[in-house]
Amino acid sequence: MNRGRWQISTGGGTRPLWARTGRELFYLSPTGALMRVPVEGGTAWTSGAPVRLLNEGCFTIPGGNPGRTYDIAPDGLRFVMIKAGGRSDQTTVAPQIIVVQNWFEELKQLVSAD
Repeated sequence: MNRGRWQISTGGGTRPLWARTGRELFYLSPTGALMRVPVEGGTAWTSGAPVRLLNEGCFTIPGGNPGRTYDIAPDGLRFVMIKAGGRSDQTTVAPQIIVVQNWFEELKQLVSAD
């Protein structure tokens, strides 16, 4: 008896994340692809075959921080993720995060100005 341990990935994976419904598990494959596995709980827990959602794109630091750089939107239909930046001039630029606060208030002011 496995007592709560089941193999999900077929080729390895990191940074797992459960969907809010508890019926899907997401993870990053060793190549950086975002994978999805359908699961069903109950007395006989089962999982489906992994499906690739995105080939690549999630920002990872090889051998670095094992934290997850993606999450699921509350509606369960979209993802938010930190992506590796691509530059044509091949210069190294530190990763950036841009946070916009109170954007809805600014939008209301812009709309009412017309």
